[in-house]
Amino acid sequence: MEISLSRLPAEARARRTAEIREFLRSRRARVSPADVGLAVGDSRARRTPGLRREEVAVLAGVGVSWYTWLEQGREINVSSEVLDAVARVLRLDAMEREHLYLLAGSNPPLPGADTGRAVPDGLRRVIDSWLPRPAYLLDRHWNLVAVNRAAEVVFGYREDDHNCLVTFFTSARYRSSLVGWRDAARTIVGQFRADAARYPDDPEFGRIAADMCAASPEFAEIWQEYGLRGAAGGTKTIAHPEHGELTFTYTTLTVPELPGHRLMLHTPTDGTAAEERLASLLEDRATSPRDRRWW
Repeated sequence: MEISLSRLPAEARARRTAEIREFLRSRRARVSPADVGLAVGDSRARRTPGLRREEVAVLAGVGVSWYTWLEQGREINVSSEVLDAVARVLRLDAMEREHLYLLAGSNPPLPGADTGRAVPDGLRRVIDSWLPRPAYLLDRHWNLVAVNRAAEVVFGYREDDHNCLVTFFTSARYRSSLVGWRDAARTIVGQFRADAARYPDDPEFGRIAADMCAASPEFAEIWQEYGLRGAAGGTKTIAHPEHGELTFTYTTLTVPELPGHRLMLHTPTDGTAAEERLASLLEDRATSPRDRRWW
């Protein structure tokens, strides 16, 4: 999808033109002909450090005039394939590639799935230090990647609970504890459908949805409603048989180090007794065997 640069104010267009010119020049300068397999010849005869414009154009498979216009910041039609070819020749990393897309007036492609990457130590410390409040990390497909002790106790996540969506619809214990389960179900399915639309080339969303339709009549019914929901935040209430209701306000944060992942941070809602009840619940659990849950 292209972003219309002609609608920008003149001053903004001038800044963008200068930025793309200097950006591409600097990236050309750091790549030598030898780096890309070109004959070097007499390096003293080259007045341009790094690659020349025509060399980038040839290596990227585009016209010399077109690449020159791109570097000059002219408003031209660009495709993701061409931008990727230029990024490949100039050896841009992921952040630089995204920057090129934005300067060229195109939306950067979404990053690929990164489900196998380890959780950075700093992020794991954030999740653990959120205690005594619940926190957990979800990957693109809603798999539970990291869960702190409070989330285990409050939401009852066990070692065999690998996916938040699956647990929501197939766990009787979770369903019985969540107040307003039906309304929450519509929200969570709408969020999952919105996520799936962001990754049209990822077949895993379709597989998960098909499996859930087969496993849960409620999911299948709501899925056919084609509702959409945002995932920035909200509230949820857990009914504890001994400590009463615990209402949390949750905030969703993206994780730049892990594209597609979301950090879910829960805070006891003001004006409720959730904070005191949470403290009491965690204190009780501290004296109980670790593998038990309150239901």
